[in-house]
Amino acid sequence: MSSGPDQWKRPWWLAFLDRTNLTVTALTAICILYTRSAGAAYFATGALACSMTVKVIKRAIRQPRPKHPSQRKLSYGMPSTHSATIMFYATYIPLACANLPLHPRLPQSSSIRLLAPLIVVPWSTLIAVSRVWLGHHTWAQVAAGSLYGVAFAAAWFSLWTRGVNEHGWALEQAVNEYLGWK
Repeated sequence: MSSGPDQWKRPWWLAFLDRTNLTVTALTAICILYTRSAGAAYFATGALACSMTVKVIKRAIRQPRPKHPSQRKLSYGMPSTHSATIMFYATYIPLACANLPLHPRLPQSSSIRLLAPLIVVPWSTLIAVSRVWLGHHTWAQVAAGSLYGVAFAAAWFSLWTRGVNEHGWALEQAVNEYLGWK
């Protein structure tokens, strides 16, 4: 953002939410590197696929973003890519915590299964809502993106639990063996 007189002033927490994609991406990368898990890589691939497919839909719909002093983007607004992707996280992570075994590299505690959704769901909701507060999207654009992210996550999770996980487990074992990891 420029530092000129037209700069839109906003509180630090809103500025943080505007750049939260960097934080979420970094945390996802850390999770993949720490667990070296095919399941974590599959999850991240799903988030990326959700984001990319929303961008295709956005270009087909071609609905403009709202006008706002901070608005510099020339891309379209319907549906919100940030909302779709972050709601993918808010849906997939609780599903995984409730239905999948904990990865051996994670603490084997039932509190992990509760803690992750208790952090992810409110944070994701705040991020999605902030897209309107920041003037990047309308409520309808955020709602459409959020619904798309929830549906995409449910379908992606279903693919994992209906057979893709077996291939992922075999791939994870082969990579670990090849690299000498235990």
